[in-house]
This record gives sequence, structure tokens and C-alpha cells, in this order.
Amino acid sequence: MDLKQHIRHVPDFPKPGILFYDITTLLRSPAGLKATIERLSTPYAGARIDVVVGIESRGFILGAAVAERLGAGFIPVRKPGKLPAKSIKETYALEYGTDALESHADAVDSGQRVLIVDDVLATGGTAAAATQLVRKAGGDLSGLAFLIELLGLNGKAKLPGEKVFSVLQY
Repeated sequence: MDLKQHIRHVPDFPKPGILFYDITTLLRSPAGLKATIERLSTPYAGARIDVVVGIESRGFILGAAVAERLGAGFIPVRKPGKLPAKSIKETYALEYGTDALESHADAVDSGQRVLIVDDVLATGGTAAAATQLVRKAGGDLSGLAFLIELLGLNGKAKLPGEKVFSVLQY
């Protein structure tokens, strides 16, 4: 199945000059959803992943399904103020300003093998922040998996030395 044929391109969203890759058109198809999760999961089938971290919000959809496929647990990484218990926070730079991500302080046990999953690797700031959260908690990061990598934005540069896998590249 050619996954790219099922991804809708939305120009000027969320702001002028941005081409948004809408994966909802891929995920609404049972075959598309199945193929997406298989392709994200397969490289980690023998890696004995303990937990999958999904980044808000489309990373929740993909990450939870990948976790189930790998027989792993699932941890949501969220925008600040969304988690009910004690959390840890990682701030990262945006083009104009900063943003942050949080996870529960007790979400990852020391030494657990962790896979981070998200829909898109763009500039890499969000993925780098999630990486730091995993490390702060004592997790052993096995890799990062993305459905889409936007090559022109060079997000991998913010993830030096990390094992980065992407299903599709634009």
C-alpha cells in the first residue's frame, strides 16, 4: 500500500506558507491504519521495548497502537498542565519563543527500554524535548519512530546520536 497516496495535503494550514500533511485520511481506512502501525512497529519487533512514549496529540494515536503491537506499555507526553500527578517538564525553543512538554515523574522506570513515537519529525524541537524527558526519568531510549519526516527542515540535527526511523519522507 502506498501510504503517501492516502495523506491529504492542506496548503496554508495552520498558517500561510505551511503545507500540512493530514494523516486523518490515511487513518480512517482500516487498511491504511493497519499498514501504518505495521510499518512503524516492524523495526522494533525484536527490540524488547518496555514502553512507548507518544507525543501529544497524533503521537497518542500512533504510539498507543504501536505499544499494543509491541506488547509494551504506553506513556503520553503532554503540553504543560494536562497531567494530574507530579510531572517533569522540558522546555524547547520555537522560531519565536518557547514551548514545553511534560510527563509524569514516575512514568518511566530507570532502565526501561523506551521508543518515542510521533506523526511528524519537522524541526526536531518536540522530539528533542521528549528525548530529554525520557532521559531525566532514567529511561534507556531505544529510538524514535515517525510516520513522516520533513527532510528540508532537518529535524534529525536536533537528535544527534539517536536512532531515528521514519516511514515516509517528504
